[in-house]
Amino acid sequence: MFSGFSKFIKNILPKRLFYRGLLIVAVPIIILQITISLVFFDSLWIKTNKGLTKALVSEIVTIIDIYNNESEYNKKIVTDLYNKNFSFSVRFLENEKLPDIKVERWFSPMDRTLRRELKPKIGQHWFNTISYKEVVDLRIKFRDGVLQIFFPKERIQVSSIRIFAFWITIPAILMIAIAMIFLKNQTRPITKLAQASERFGRGEDIEEFRPSGALEIRKAGLEFEKMRKRIQRHLNQRSEMLSGISHDLRTPLTRIKLQLAVIKDKDLSSKISRDVDEMEKMLNEYLQFTSTGAKDKTETFDISELLNDTILKYENDNIEVQSSKKIYFNGRRNLITRCINNLLDNSIKYANKISINLQKKNSTILLSIDDDGPGVDKSEFHNITKPFYKIDKSRSKSKSSVGLGLSISSDIIKSHGGDIHFNKSKLGGLKVTISLPY
Repeated sequence: MFSGFSKFIKNILPKRLFYRGLLIVAVPIIILQITISLVFFDSLWIKTNKGLTKALVSEIVTIIDIYNNESEYNKKIVTDLYNKNFSFSVRFLENEKLPDIKVERWFSPMDRTLRRELKPKIGQHWFNTISYKEVVDLRIKFRDGVLQIFFPKERIQVSSIRIFAFWITIPAILMIAIAMIFLKNQTRPITKLAQASERFGRGEDIEEFRPSGALEIRKAGLEFEKMRKRIQRHLNQRSEMLSGISHDLRTPLTRIKLQLAVIKDKDLSSKISRDVDEMEKMLNEYLQFTSTGAKDKTETFDISELLNDTILKYENDNIEVQSSKKIYFNGRRNLITRCINNLLDNSIKYANKISINLQKKNSTILLSIDDDGPGVDKSEFHNITKPFYKIDKSRSKSKSSVGLGLSISSDIIKSHGGDIHFNKSKLGGLKVTISLPY
């Protein structure tokens, strides 16, 4: 029960830190303001209005008693005094009846209080608090007519309620607005740190990160910058080492090629030459794998145009393409091109027919490549993206491959925030599906 309730609360709560912080600040302020308003409304405003209304009804009862017991002369003197000192207007309407139209507001505290006080002390009556802005029209059944009394609304209503509502609402809005500004300033460094981490995780080159904000956020930013420099130093050292390996290995390979040219045994020379070419290809493939995270610039480009241009270079009529037009993607163009080339090279090497489909679904770009080759067993799907992993049974032709093509493609896609999946193709071979965030 409690776990279900906790899950429900988590689902309705905002996910972003800014809005959660705003809730922490705003909810207590709103609850406090509502509590103060209710206490004021109940203990001060309603009780004050009740006292004012009770005093007014007593004065009205006095007027009725005067009309019952005093002479016309005394009635005029008293009503003139009420009009002068209390802003009352009293008159007797002979042969009149009480109106049949009900204009009382049941939701109005003023109407409820007036009705509650009039009912036990005065007989048949009718009043109207909405027809006039400043006064209330009260009519009382008296003998063969109606006693009509006009009195100011301020006699039964405290005018300070509007001022109170104004002064209790405006400060709350100002406090929440100030809290939003402070929270925005506090969450901005966290957002910048997250953006820098995301860009660095994609392999983009970022400038030196400058931590800001609270002490804890600054410490996290400093640790991220130290980590980034350590990783960058490691990558630079690896690149320098591989550059040296490349130079050291290419030099003896070049000497071997020159020596092969002077060997008289052409059959032996041809065999050794093929081995040298294979070694050179393996070396190039390895260097390509290690340079996958090269410092390419991120740009916005039409991925459908890139796909079509890449396929045209193969000049292969067995490649069928279905592509939506104008699908723009923000990423590193050279790496995406390398990924598509690797996947197409694999398919062309092992299959005769290739079907490519590029489309955009909601916020995702989907690129699928189907072929009619030997395919890959389902149990090997999680292994084929590992570096240097080869499936000898189904890919026996790949004697010169070191098993880095799919690993490079997987690294490129994941560095762009996407994913790569493998399935059985409808053509009988392997289906590779790439998903990229749009």
